[in-house]
Amino acid sequence: MVSQIFTITNKNGLHARPASELAKIASTCSSDITLRVGEKRINPKSILNIMAAAIRCGTEIEIECNGETEAEDLKKICTALEQGLGE
Repeated sequence: MVSQIFTITNKNGLHARPASELAKIASTCSSDITLRVGEKRINPKSILNIMAAAIRCGTEIEIECNGETEAEDLKKICTALEQGLGE
């Protein structure tokens, strides 16, 4: 398992558009992926789960990947987050 902590920098947090982009990217990954937001554990392959978490700008999340391609999947998700998920 690999993980990384990331602070959300999108001005409006992970609302519908960036949540959709994150879910689309996570769905291409073969690893088991979990986002930890405080005490919540979220499946990022589900846009509804991401939006229900109400992740705002400045929120610290932990991305966990577990599987054969965990390092590549973590890098893919972190890169997308760093680039603002299309925002």
